[in-house]
Amino acid sequence: MKTAVVFYSMSGNVRQTAEIIAAKLGADLIEIKPGKSYPDKGFKKFLWGGKSAVMGECPKLMPYDFDSDRYDAVIIGFPVWASTFAPPIRSFAEDNSDRLRGKRISAFACMSGSGGEKAISKLRTLLGIDGFEAEMILIDPKDKPKDSDIAKIEAFCKKIKTAFC
Repeated sequence: MKTAVVFYSMSGNVRQTAEIIAAKLGADLIEIKPGKSYPDKGFKKFLWGGKSAVMGECPKLMPYDFDSDRYDAVIIGFPVWASTFAPPIRSFAEDNSDRLRGKRISAFACMSGSGGEKAISKLRTLLGIDGFEAEMILIDPKDKPKDSDIAKIEAFCKKIKTAFC
C-alpha cells in the first residue's frame, strides 16, 4: 500500500500532524500552498481566511507533485476555518476529483475552536464519497499538545492500516 498525506497548514498544527502520520505509515508528504498566502496574524487572518472558506473560494495553488497513479490511499489534512476546510483543500479536491475516485481516502482536521465535524462532512460531500476510511479531529496539537493526541493519531493510523488487511 502506497499512501500520500496531502495537507495544507497555516500555523503548523496540520504540518506537524501530517509529518507524524507520514512517519508512522511510511507515506509521502505533499504540502499544498496557495499562490497568494493568507494573512496569518491578527484580525485579518480570521477575516480573509473565514471569508474565503465561507464563500467556497478555490485559490490558485503553487505547483505540487501529486501523481495519483502512485497511491492506493490518500490522507487529506487541513485546518478548520469557519466550520469548513481551508480553501486550498477545496482547490486540491476539485483539481484532482477524477484522480481521487477509487482511492482509499482518509481525512484529519486541526482546529482551535469548533466545527471539525462539519468540515469533515463538507469535504466528504465535495469528494462525493459516503465515508472516509478514517477520520480524526485534533485541537491545537502543536500549540497545546496532549497525551490524548498521540493516542488519537495511533488509532487513526491503525484504522488506515487495518483497512488494507
